Amino acid sequence: MITLAIHTYERALALRSTLESHGISVELSDVLHDSPEFTSGVRVRIPEDQLPLALRIVEGDEFSPTPGNYILVPVDFSEHSFKAVTVAAGLASRLNTPIKLLYSYIDPYIAGNLQFSDNISYEIGESGARKAMVDNAQLMMRNFLERVNRGIADGSITKVKIKTEVVEGVPEDSIAEMGQLERPSLIVMGTRGSEQKSRDLIGSVTGEVLDEGRFSVLTVPDPCDPGQLMNPESILFLGDLDQNDIIALDVLYRLYPETKARVLLSYMTRRRGLSDMAVSEGLKRLKTYCDNNFGRFTFETAMLPKPEENDFESLAKSHGCTLLVVPNRHRNAFSRLFRPGIANRILFHTDMPMLVIPK
Repeated sequence: MITLAIHTYERALALRSTLESHGISVELSDVLHDSPEFTSGVRVRIPEDQLPLALRIVEGDEFSPTPGNYILVPVDFSEHSFKAVTVAAGLASRLNTPIKLLYSYIDPYIAGNLQFSDNISYEIGESGARKAMVDNAQLMMRNFLERVNRGIADGSITKVKIKTEVVEGVPEDSIAEMGQLERPSLIVMGTRGSEQKSRDLIGSVTGEVLDEGRFSVLTVPDPCDPGQLMNPESILFLGDLDQNDIIALDVLYRLYPETKARVLLSYMTRRRGLSDMAVSEGLKRLKTYCDNNFGRFTFETAMLPKPEENDFESLAKSHGCTLLVVPNRHRNAFSRLFRPGIANRILFHTDMPMLVIPK
């Protein structure tokens, strides 16, 4: 048994009731063992292997890749969208869940003359513009779905149940709205190579979704091998050395229920006053917990070669890592404008696939 929290007696009882309603065993014990009655400090203790679930309940995280949920794949009918669908279908098959393809178009009366994707451009006119936009968006979705079905037929895409939805709105806003309302298990987004992403830095849909910090997002860059994302053998985890690391690792573990992967635990964000020795000790404690609770994975620890430069790429390459996992915090609109989140910054400087998990 481990201590999840220390509260007053009343709050401890309330927390116990909440945890037990989710099937978690709970013990309450007083902080001062020589006291015959509960003191103002009451320990809420739970089995160690139920800690990730308890933390998700306490933090309000709803990620739960179980039947009934789905994987959301925003598409623009490009090649990188098709690769994202390939990866999403492989993951969905293992999780026994469908995928949903989402396409968002912009109202012509608001957009004016606008080219809004690599594939579609409309000359906006006065008469019938709205109907033409809707009809063409629906047609492009049907054509894209036919291509996906051909991939399923020839075996290049795993067979899964596929839903489609075409909505009106700015793409990043539509994705965020659907994510908040329907809580998909995962959002899978195709991205261009790092050189092209750098040119498209302003207005990146993927970057905006990552900075929302509310959803688990898997980025699928053009250069990557979909097979390595569906069954990664070596993963680099960039943690913060706090309880959010345990939640993120639990999400990763449940996202790949059949995978036996090697996970390299590292630390990227240097808090003021945290020495190399403290970082090393924190990583060792995290590794001990992971060894005891995530048995399919094997864990190692490593320090960044150049911490001041956040040199995670050389660390990933030297250990053969093909997937980067990053816990990510929600940022408000003002913060996103002047200081994008760490996942957003990584997105534009690497071609590594990245799993971003909210904290």
